[in-house]
Amino acid sequence: MGGGMEVNKNRWIEEWNAGRENLELNFRFTRRSLAVIGLFGLAVPILVYKGIVREFHMQDEDAGRPYRKFL
Repeated sequence: MGGGMEVNKNRWIEEWNAGRENLELNFRFTRRSLAVIGLFGLAVPILVYKGIVREFHMQDEDAGRPYRKFL
């Protein structure tokens, strides 16, 4: 049906895929990894939440309503 269509493997892509498949075996907690986890796991979500709440409070203030409660 589709004979003669061999796939040419790219060495760099194969190495990258193998690294992704074995990530849980090769991962180490370092200062840098903890900093990245802290930044994107804690700081960014908190800042996004604070910004959204602030925007809603500004809308409530403009409309003359009392502030809405969040969490």
